[in-house]
Amino acid sequence: MTLSARLESAATGRGSITFVGSAAGGTTPERVDWSQLHDEARAMAVVLAGHGVGRGTHVGVLGPTSRPLVTALQAIWLGGATVVALPLPMRLGSIEGFVAQTRRRIEGADLAVVLVDPELAGFLDAPPGVDVVTLDVLADRARNARATSFSRAADDPDRLAILQFTSGSTAEPKGVMLPDRCITANIDAIVEAAAIGPNDRAVSWLPLYHDMGLIGLLLTPMLNGLDLVLGAPQDFLASPAVWLEWITHYRGTVTAGPNFSYALAARAMRRASGLDLSSWRLALNGAEPVDPDAVESFCAAGAPHGLDDKSAFCVFGMAEATLAVTFPELGSGLGVDVVDRVALEGERVAHPVAPDDERARRLTVLGSALRDFELRIVEPASGDTLPERAVGELQVRSPSVTPGYYRNPAATAAAFDDGWLRTGDLAYLAGDELVVCGRLKDMIIVGGRNVFPEDVERAAAAVEGVRVGNVIAFSSERRRGREAIVVVAEARAEDPGTVRAAVKSRVSDAVGIPPVDIVLVEPGSLPKTSSGKLQRSLCAARYHADELQPV
Repeated sequence: MTLSARLESAATGRGSITFVGSAAGGTTPERVDWSQLHDEARAMAVVLAGHGVGRGTHVGVLGPTSRPLVTALQAIWLGGATVVALPLPMRLGSIEGFVAQTRRRIEGADLAVVLVDPELAGFLDAPPGVDVVTLDVLADRARNARATSFSRAADDPDRLAILQFTSGSTAEPKGVMLPDRCITANIDAIVEAAAIGPNDRAVSWLPLYHDMGLIGLLLTPMLNGLDLVLGAPQDFLASPAVWLEWITHYRGTVTAGPNFSYALAARAMRRASGLDLSSWRLALNGAEPVDPDAVESFCAAGAPHGLDDKSAFCVFGMAEATLAVTFPELGSGLGVDVVDRVALEGERVAHPVAPDDERARRLTVLGSALRDFELRIVEPASGDTLPERAVGELQVRSPSVTPGYYRNPAATAAAFDDGWLRTGDLAYLAGDELVVCGRLKDMIIVGGRNVFPEDVERAAAAVEGVRVGNVIAFSSERRRGREAIVVVAEARAEDPGTVRAAVKSRVSDAVGIPPVDIVLVEPGSLPKTSSGKLQRSLCAARYHADELQPV
């Protein structure tokens, strides 16, 4: 079934979406049956048709999570058009960059219409010929439209449903094309592997301009008629405890977030009272490297509140695969592979060692391939397939994989190897389970050793005064004329010299090599993508151009 057919079918059930926090306008929660939202989306599709929205039209959506925005997303799909979710600015200081980036994406995605939140309309620099409609006006017009006059577009599995821009953490964002068939195939694989059923209730604060929030936590419930409690990113970032309170109040069973969100949740749980997390059965952790120490800390902090440590569900996915690629076995909890760090860095082989070995490195096991996915590890230079526990580039093949990047044949050709998608991730297979070590482009090579920046960043983040999840490590020849490690970290500290000394000691202990330079910067100043991923290459460029502002 196509996306539109699935939306119609799901609307016949008894599931609902409950808007909470900012998504409900900051007032009381607003529960809406999927059947009612579907009728509202049909009426909105009639209004959009008057703006020329139909088969082949690309429609941009820009705004914080709200009922009008969610309704508009479904209306676009019902009308046979393509959703292009435009990212919101991460920080107030990034408004100029946000305006320029948004204009580039509008032009690069060939948008005909942009639906925008009225508070952001003044920042929208749309090119001539692009029809701009505010979401409040659209919702008002839809209330006076007749949903019965709507006739959805003919089913087409190859209809481009979503144009999902990559995060841009390692390169300029590219438009990933996701037709109906990719989306439905991936969502079906997710539902099967996670055993999601009518007794589940999803809870999410994730942004709807990122694949985990849009596809994983909105479209999956929307297409299957499952109950969903939906808040907004700003709610969680202002008070991480609100995520846990929603799960407690609504008896949430399934949620997801990046690694940093679980670190913040653990801190909130240690201070909280009155939580009941016993209903929480799946805590999906993905979108960025999964730190096993952070997962264990999260589980320990949640235990007094009834959290089952088996709920930890560490996964791997990527925009080019629609969303999910690997899931662990249900009920298995956190899986950790302990390997020889020296062999991993020097020989690119994951030799198991005892947990107390002085050379031990702990890596999170991310489960096995979802239905209809194939995985292989290849030598990056030659493309030869590598044996089990040999580290190389991860490649995937599946019906869920994108047909390519929009209007970018060169990038599309470079992304595929005889039908296999090149992920750019360094990984290995332990049996049939995936372990990801880091990004190929981000590798730091010092003295013949392959040092993973994630190891450096985690060590630095453990220092008091350094903000967790806000550390970037990269290589540079600037100070000594040969490759060396540089650390840039956001910090709040009265004595920066003491923090720098502690970072140098922690990193040296963790990877055996001290950083050649440690730059402490103000909170909120590290470059990040719209989905919150650290931009190592951009940070390195700013470092070499002397554009960083040390505290």
